[in-house]
Amino acid sequence: MEGISPRKPTYLPAMPIELGKLDIPEGLVIDLMVRRVAIDGTGSLSGLGDRLKLSPGVLYPLFQQLRKMQYIEVTGMQGDDYVFTLTVAGRNFAQDRFNISQYAGPAPVSLNVYTQAVKKQGAKVKLNRERLKEVLSDLVITDELLDQLGPAVVSQSSIFLYGPSGNGKTSMMERLHRVYGDAVVIPYAVEVDNQVIVTYDPALHHKIDYDEPRMDQRWVVCRRPYIVVGGELEPSMLELKLDASSKIYAAPVQMKANNGIFAIDDFGRQIISPTYLLNRWIVPLDRKVDYLTLSYGVKFQIPFEMMVIFSTNLDPTDLADDAFLRRIQNKIYAEPVQPQVFDEIFMRILEAKGIPYDEDAPNYLRELCQSSGTGELRACYPGDILRVLESVTSYEQKPYV
Repeated sequence: MEGISPRKPTYLPAMPIELGKLDIPEGLVIDLMVRRVAIDGTGSLSGLGDRLKLSPGVLYPLFQQLRKMQYIEVTGMQGDDYVFTLTVAGRNFAQDRFNISQYAGPAPVSLNVYTQAVKKQGAKVKLNRERLKEVLSDLVITDELLDQLGPAVVSQSSIFLYGPSGNGKTSMMERLHRVYGDAVVIPYAVEVDNQVIVTYDPALHHKIDYDEPRMDQRWVVCRRPYIVVGGELEPSMLELKLDASSKIYAAPVQMKANNGIFAIDDFGRQIISPTYLLNRWIVPLDRKVDYLTLSYGVKFQIPFEMMVIFSTNLDPTDLADDAFLRRIQNKIYAEPVQPQVFDEIFMRILEAKGIPYDEDAPNYLRELCQSSGTGELRACYPGDILRVLESVTSYEQKPYV
């Protein structure tokens, strides 16, 4: 299932082929050009195009402008391409621009273009019980639970997944992104008030090789994001992060999750309090927009276009008030497993690992769990116990049966 490649993106931004079609300030592109040449020592129009992801038609007029200002000098030609370096005045100008920001990567897209792209790429999921069974085929899930999950995923609204620990909540969350059969485009960076916010994160975004020369190369084709946070979630992760030395902003996690899934595992056990998070997101969940603030006070709106999943083993009423719970229409209880489900999980693990077993083993293990624990059967028990047995038999040098 994981190896299936998504279809091509339904939205492909066109590459600007002339300066007048570019959506960001010319001055910002000039800054990127001189910083890039300063770092590389020398440059060419094709090389700058590759680095900044901009077309020759955009770069050439600015190259001529820099040449006229005597910030760059041509040192030779490579075919029809100019080779150039910075003059002394150009190096001084570059140093001045480095003091403002050290960003010299792919050119950003404007906030307006980014917002339009996110809205155009909102997920539209076609799903029925058979398809959802296929998506979750490596888990043992009852039809009753499938029929709660299915409509929730189709709606692409928020989900509150709760119930005792060990019953597969995290495993279900990890697999739900499989319902998406398409890809999306994510910008390397977004420009707001001449500031650069890095959006594409190779650690979180799964890039797809997709060759379309007419596409705006400032965007990366990716699978729809699936971003999960746990106990490490803190307030600063939900806001813009400015690196003091480079003067470059990093997008918050919810901005990186746009057009995908943002999962909060073990909700209620974070560094951040549930009340703070719920108050912070009560507007985004309701209106599909969020608000961020630059370091000097400029506030702006971004889209909040994602399916948020809250997963917890705590009582929802202990975590949120009625006003917030009302905004989460899908509340799904992952109950302790029934005996037949428990036995099927056990048998699947035995067969997957090729472990010999007695015919009565599933029944014996199930009765042992019921009599020795709380009386509830949990989906994690078979795997947990078999891992313990594997360690014991290895230590005692006995057959694993």
